[in-house]
Amino acid sequence: MRPPPTPSLPARSEDESGGLLRELGPLDATLLVAGSMIGSGIFIVSADIARQVGSAGWLLACWLITGALTVTAALCYGELAAMFPRAGGQYVFLREAYSPLWGFLYGWTLFLVIQTGTIAAVAVAFARFLGVLVPGVSPSRWLVPPIDLSASYAVSLSTQQAVAILLILALTAINTRGLKLGKLIQDVFTSAKVFALLALVAVGVGYGLTSEVPAANFAAAFTPRDAEPIASGLGLAPTVAAGAGLVGLLVALCVAQVGSLFSADAWNNVTFTAAEVKNPRRNVPLALVAGTSLVIGLYLAANLAYLCVLPLQEIRSAPDDRVGTAALGVVFGPAGAGLMAVAIIVSTFGCNNGLVLAGARVYYAMARDGLFFRATGRLNRRHVPAIALALQGVWASLLVLPRTRLRDEAGALVVDPATGAPAYGNLYSSLLDYVVVSVLVFYVLTLVGLFVLRRKRPDAERPYRAWGYPVVPALYVVAATLIMAVLVFYRTETTWPGLVLVMTGFPVYYFWHGRRARPSRPA
Repeated sequence: MRPPPTPSLPARSEDESGGLLRELGPLDATLLVAGSMIGSGIFIVSADIARQVGSAGWLLACWLITGALTVTAALCYGELAAMFPRAGGQYVFLREAYSPLWGFLYGWTLFLVIQTGTIAAVAVAFARFLGVLVPGVSPSRWLVPPIDLSASYAVSLSTQQAVAILLILALTAINTRGLKLGKLIQDVFTSAKVFALLALVAVGVGYGLTSEVPAANFAAAFTPRDAEPIASGLGLAPTVAAGAGLVGLLVALCVAQVGSLFSADAWNNVTFTAAEVKNPRRNVPLALVAGTSLVIGLYLAANLAYLCVLPLQEIRSAPDDRVGTAALGVVFGPAGAGLMAVAIIVSTFGCNNGLVLAGARVYYAMARDGLFFRATGRLNRRHVPAIALALQGVWASLLVLPRTRLRDEAGALVVDPATGAPAYGNLYSSLLDYVVVSVLVFYVLTLVGLFVLRRKRPDAERPYRAWGYPVVPALYVVAATLIMAVLVFYRTETTWPGLVLVMTGFPVYYFWHGRRARPSRPA
């Protein structure tokens, strides 16, 4: 699968980089892929997956499905990245395969919530685990107490939120200082968290060698027990569970992909920075495949480590779903919580640096096409899109502030049992739930775009061709479409709002498109 060598592009190629400097080597690009993928999800979402699939074997199978989908998509994106090694990545792929409208819808949704909402979520995860070490960083220690805006929403500023915003603004400022500093932080922190995950795996598997837990977990590895029932949001499909036949298992595996796919997302961010990668026609495809393969291997090994330390029931019922913390707690006692907090702080810091660095390149590319704020299409003297970075940082910081007012199944407001104070959620968490299907839609459209471009541009230069074409990309499209269909029926409440968010891009596109097409007024 190693692409053939191609001549390196010059350090600055105006036709493809537009003034951006090619300073990311193959290792930098690979670490950007891995670092953007590894956040806090791998330490948390396995609890929810275990509740849905009900067995150790299917827990690992769920992550294996995620891995197959992710690496398959990466193989296909490699061909597109080699064809269009430009700033913007997936935005450019959709623009070239279909029309500027489809590229814009992706970029708009990316700015509105996919990238910025993820930056906000990862920043709050950083602050949450920093609070384990520094108790003053708390979700209930208010700088500005919650101000209710309606029966469902409020705004607030806790010390936890303040730390999250400071992290976003600090990483934004760092990345305006030039690509070299941003990539140095990415390389150091990604290397650190890869070694942290390897240590977690070694500790867990080593513990399992002298424990009876693995044997118990894998005694009936593919027999679901006490799996949570999954009800249809539309009422058009029956309530099912993983242990209730093949259909129930299929639905459970598809619904469980929400957590695992989201934890493995952002691998495509390296394509946003293709204009800054040395010899991108070779190195971006290599980075996509190497980075995704590394992370998926680590994720599978981490879940195996959990199953070597914790009985499945304890994975399902881990406090606050913190499976990684529970696993280290078994091995190291009370010190385990501190060790995991340090690992997640390192992981989320590096993850957010990659997200901040890469996301701004999409808005930069859109602006150069006349489809975003003109100022975001300019570079500063250090050859980075500083205004795009700043706009992204401000919007991501604002997404940290709104809160949702939590209600129970009866519709009553949830209160903290210790204090009687209302309990609040985070608006960005709801927004991220809403866009999971939308993200899959854009992935499917991009892989279908591979077929479109093979037909529209048969003679285009393709230094790397997608492995297994047409079967492998077709299998991805079928599998991802099946997952989306199941989510429409069984996670309806978080599906339609995401599609509405995407559709808000239509009037915005025509506004910008109209401005670009409008003739200038004579002087």
